[in-house]
Amino acid sequence: MSKKRIIIIAISLILVIVIVVAILSRNGGKDAIAIQTAKVQKQKVVETVTATGRIQPQTQVKISADVAAKITKLGVEEGDWVERGQFLVQLDRERFLAAVERSEANVRSAEAEAKLAEENMKKVEKDHDRTRGLFDRKLESQALLDQAYAAYQVEKARFQSALEMVEQVRATLKQAQDDLSKTTIYAPMAGTISALNKEEGEIALGSQFQEDVILIVSDLNGMEALVDVDENDIVNVATGDSATIEVDALPDKIFKGVVMEIASSAKISGQGSSDQKTDFEVKVYVLNAGDELRPGMTASSDIVTDVRDSALAIPIQSVAVRTPEQLKPLNPEPKPDAAIADDSAAQMYRPGKDGFVEVVFLVNDGLVEAKQVKTGIQSDTHIEIIDGLSENDEIVIGNYRAISQDLRNGSNVMVQNTPVKP
Repeated sequence: MSKKRIIIIAISLILVIVIVVAILSRNGGKDAIAIQTAKVQKQKVVETVTATGRIQPQTQVKISADVAAKITKLGVEEGDWVERGQFLVQLDRERFLAAVERSEANVRSAEAEAKLAEENMKKVEKDHDRTRGLFDRKLESQALLDQAYAAYQVEKARFQSALEMVEQVRATLKQAQDDLSKTTIYAPMAGTISALNKEEGEIALGSQFQEDVILIVSDLNGMEALVDVDENDIVNVATGDSATIEVDALPDKIFKGVVMEIASSAKISGQGSSDQKTDFEVKVYVLNAGDELRPGMTASSDIVTDVRDSALAIPIQSVAVRTPEQLKPLNPEPKPDAAIADDSAAQMYRPGKDGFVEVVFLVNDGLVEAKQVKTGIQSDTHIEIIDGLSENDEIVIGNYRAISQDLRNGSNVMVQNTPVKP
């Protein structure tokens, strides 16, 4: 064999060895699954519920007209500060003033009618008394006495009716005077005019027909976030829970808050459609509002529902779900009765009502073992382990495909943790 041929064969063998070594290094052996691992440690876990909504004053009053009329004068502008009792709006008074004058005239007329009825009643009463006296001396007949008595009763009833008519027209006058007084609107509280929806010359519809807000008086010293919490999360929220609030208009600032009020009934949107959503309104008081917040700003709030200061916690993606059948060991050791061995392995796990088992994969000598766990609260990144793991256990934390699909009891794995640079 020539020297050149020997060199070519040697180089080829070296290349084959290099390729085999590279494949084995990449796969960690036959059917090895590349994973990342970490030690189980204790840490703080904060469970939160995220909700979105808007900023509004904690105290605000929507000013609507109680009577329908044209606005003849506005005494404020948006942004003005007003004191309690300060003039705000003047409505057209003419129609209501005429109603008062008409009612006053009706009262005078009714009182005159009542006075006349009273005089007639007194006259008939005297006639009746005189007839009775004559009847007692047997100078008048029973029929004439009965006639006098009937006439008296009629006039007495007429007088009573006249008195009731007086009360009716007086009530109408009182209503007309009240309507007239409502044409002038004053501030019910001290605060800022946060919204002014109408101008002079426009018609105020009157709140008895529909809500027709003319303006809003707000106390901007106390602000809150009114947020919508999903029905699945509302059971975890309680008054007094702390929260952080972010406002779209102020991206570099985080506000602190506390839950003050939770709605008792749900708010349903998109009812009857595939987009139907059920939320509950929650009011979160802003503790450090300052003077930057304005009513109507879009806000999101993270409400802290539970905290574990020193919980055994792992990354959320480390928890997988499998059926008991999927948890049977790969390549179990030969036993007298292999079927019984497999069944025993499956019975080590207790599935939930949905038929799945929550497991975490532990690493030991290049193989993984599925360990059933009981989970607790969770943050955005970590979940509390109540039972099933111990501190410093080495568990699989990646990759996601391996945890969610590929790993089985006894799977061959290759750890590829990225070194942490100092």
